[in-house]
Amino acid sequence: MKIRTLAKEELIKVQSIAHRTWPSTFAGILSPEQIQYMLNWMYSLDMLESQLDKGHTFLLAEDDGKELGFAGFELNYAEGPKAKLHKIYLLPEAQGKGAGKALILEVANRARKSGQKSLLLNVNKYNQKAIDFYLKIGFQEIYKEVIDIGNGYVMDDVVMELNL
Repeated sequence: MKIRTLAKEELIKVQSIAHRTWPSTFAGILSPEQIQYMLNWMYSLDMLESQLDKGHTFLLAEDDGKELGFAGFELNYAEGPKAKLHKIYLLPEAQGKGAGKALILEVANRARKSGQKSLLLNVNKYNQKAIDFYLKIGFQEIYKEVIDIGNGYVMDDVVMELNL
């Protein structure tokens, strides 16, 4: 497995993986309408390019040229030397094979080398599979938050942190 940084012209890969993972990831958690709303909002190429322009990094995990998943993160998030893992999704067929852990370890290593003290992430409070995964690799729940994202929808999240 190889993990590499994506260039701006490759952001379509992030969009494609998100569109292939979200329906199964959030089935039973979010309505199909909210899933589509969030995909259109968070994974438009304009939004992804804007995030890249603001200093976000997108990583792609692949095996023999086949895409497995991606992660998107930002260094020096908010008020301190903290990194934020904004996005991490694996294709259903790639889950449970170590790619998610490898992506998080790569983000954590890059953050640590950049002087970050911790890695933050948000996860839907009903996505127990993801919460259990993050706890298993050392994240701790630090608080819960509800974020209004417009159109009558909210993100109802647990914020987690990994000390680096």
